[in-house]
Amino acid sequence: MRLTLLATALVIALPGVALAQSADGPPAAAGTDGGPALVDGRGMTLYTFARDPDGQTACVAACAVNWPPLVAPDGARPEGGFGVIVRPDGARQWTHHDRPLYRWSKDVKPGDATGDGVLEGAWRIARP
Repeated sequence: MRLTLLATALVIALPGVALAQSADGPPAAAGTDGGPALVDGRGMTLYTFARDPDGQTACVAACAVNWPPLVAPDGARPEGGFGVIVRPDGARQWTHHDRPLYRWSKDVKPGDATGDGVLEGAWRIARP
């Protein structure tokens, strides 16, 4: 009963935001404040960085603090348009059509999309 009430409360509290797959799976599509987007397992909007070369990341060190990479578990396998790269620090990161995926540290709740257009448009919402 308690679990049902919690699930119902989440659905009511997050209108227009679909709940994504588990954190270990590839990202999923959902509605956000910025329109349709890829989201992580908690429903947080994902972004791409225009300065990333295809299949690689240029967002390391301080950049990765503000734009945490979407970490892929060790067993993650390419699926559909999703893939996995190995970052310079050895961590695995999800990609979408060879573009690494990130969260934005200033998005605080599922559906927020405040990172779209940051750094003169270099950061964009990852679209399904």
